Amino acid sequence: MNFSNKIPAALIGAVATIVIAQPLTLAAISADEVGKIAKSITVLIDSKNPGSGVIIKRDGNTYTVLSARHVFQDPQAKYEIVTPDDKRHAVNYNSVKKLPNMDLAVVEFTSIETYSIAKIGNSDLATEGKAAYVAGFPKTSAAMSRSIYQFTDGRITANASQALEDGYSLVYSNNTLPGMSGGPVLNENGELVGIHGRADTRAVESSNINQNIQIAKTGFNLGMPINPSLRSLDAARVDIGVKVPSAQVATGLKADDFYLQGGDKYRKGDYRGAIADFDRAIALNPNYFEAYNDRGWARYELGDKQGAIADYDRTLKINPNFALAYNNRGIARSDLGDKQGAIADYEQALKINPNYADAYNNRGWARYELGDKQGAIADYDRALKINPNFALAYYNRGNIRYELGDKQGAIADFQKAADLFQQQGNKNSYQDAINKIRELEKNAPTRSTPN
Repeated sequence: MNFSNKIPAALIGAVATIVIAQPLTLAAISADEVGKIAKSITVLIDSKNPGSGVIIKRDGNTYTVLSARHVFQDPQAKYEIVTPDDKRHAVNYNSVKKLPNMDLAVVEFTSIETYSIAKIGNSDLATEGKAAYVAGFPKTSAAMSRSIYQFTDGRITANASQALEDGYSLVYSNNTLPGMSGGPVLNENGELVGIHGRADTRAVESSNINQNIQIAKTGFNLGMPINPSLRSLDAARVDIGVKVPSAQVATGLKADDFYLQGGDKYRKGDYRGAIADFDRAIALNPNYFEAYNDRGWARYELGDKQGAIADYDRTLKINPNFALAYNNRGIARSDLGDKQGAIADYEQALKINPNYADAYNNRGWARYELGDKQGAIADYDRALKINPNFALAYYNRGNIRYELGDKQGAIADFQKAADLFQQQGNKNSYQDAINKIRELEKNAPTRSTPN
């Protein structure tokens, strides 16, 4: 079934009121079709610290954009909305409406052009395992001089009845990056079911135990479901021209609630508290493989690597195609000295997801520890081809290039790593890379050898 976001000619210049999608069983459209919808409704909110947004209403020449409140933190900054046709529209900061109880903001811009409007879905139907799509504009980096639209697919992992602070209760596995905050979360029919707000912040960190290993993402990305968002907007007297859904009466905490709370505690470093919450989620839903996976990583952080492996085994028994769990188990096996077992797990993860840059980096380190330096470099090359902003892969490759006598190649890699670590706010790793460069530059020049 195809959905069109084009505004009928009869509505141009009038208020375009969108009706909440009713809980009917609809045939999902293709990911490509959802991607086209997402690109037509997603905007860049350009500023010193840019973000994203989604067009949700048109009234004459005035368009309304829904975004995250934290995108508009600086009242002194200049903000512009960049629409899908790459046109820029000025934003009057004083007109930005921020909601006090949710990380949401509404902003308007004017244009005589016709832009697509999001079709509002029913976020109560966005349950564990359902498809989720997130769109937005990642921040610039050393490898990306301008914000480039990104569309990612994933799955809903929780839709809790009790939200965290600022209204976050929707969890999904998509790969997201800074700058995508405020962008739309769409369902399998291309309907808006949430606003993205928080990425898995551990994505750019390395393991506390092995600094050369890229820790696995838990897939704990957070958004605000659209149903409570609409109720909050209505309470704040913000009219966006849509029917406000009635609140569901919670009958008690469900597995999703404990999973959400466990993930929040994990992010804050309370690993024992996280394990307790994941235990309760699993007790309510014995097939909650994401909870097993995340409990495994919390156990790993506490040094219980055998317990972590046991949880990854359970995860993979329920879902044999969960690449993240193979990568996680590989890390634990590597730390326990089973390098060959680790490589086997990384390879299985790569069979499932050939673009898994973390798995290439981690396999590269395992190969290096087994003495296969050229194989390690090949893996770091692959990781960097997939993710040109992968600071740790540059750093690891730099170490091996130096050992192989390629001093200039090593310096280039360490400099690239330092630039990226600095952009990511990783001060310790930045200083480490700078120290490597200084150490190499102090030594007498040696002839570089080709790899």
